[in-house]
Amino acid sequence: MKLGFFLAFLLLWSACGDDDTEADRLGVGAQCENTDQCDPDIDLLCLPQFKGGYCGLQGCEADADCPEASACILHEDGETYCFRICVDKPDCNENRDLDNEANCSSSADFVDGANGRKACVPPSGG
Repeated sequence: MKLGFFLAFLLLWSACGDDDTEADRLGVGAQCENTDQCDPDIDLLCLPQFKGGYCGLQGCEADADCPEASACILHEDGETYCFRICVDKPDCNENRDLDNEANCSSSADFVDGANGRKACVPPSGG
C-alpha cells in the first residue's frame, strides 16, 4: 500500500515538471529593473523599452535564436525580440505584476510565421 502511494506521488510529481520550459527556467518575459535580474548565462537583457522591463533577447533572426517556448517576433518598434509563446494571458504573467501585465496576442508578427501560435507581448513604454 505504501509503495503504491509513493509510486503515484512520484508519477504526479514528475508530470508537474513537464510544464517547465526553457523559457520558464531562464525567465524569458519576467519583469525586471536591470539586467542583473535576468539570466546572464544566455545573454538575457532587461529590455527597458517595455513597461516594467522585460527579460528577453533582442536582435533574433529566427525562432532558432530563441530559447524553447519563445519565438522571434518583429515588434512595432522595428526590432526583433524573443517573446514567450502562450495559450492565454496567465501564461505571460507568472513573473509580472498587475501594473505591467503582458498580453497573449495572436496578432504578433512572427518572423518564422505564426503557425497558429500566440506570443506574450509586453506593454510598450518603459
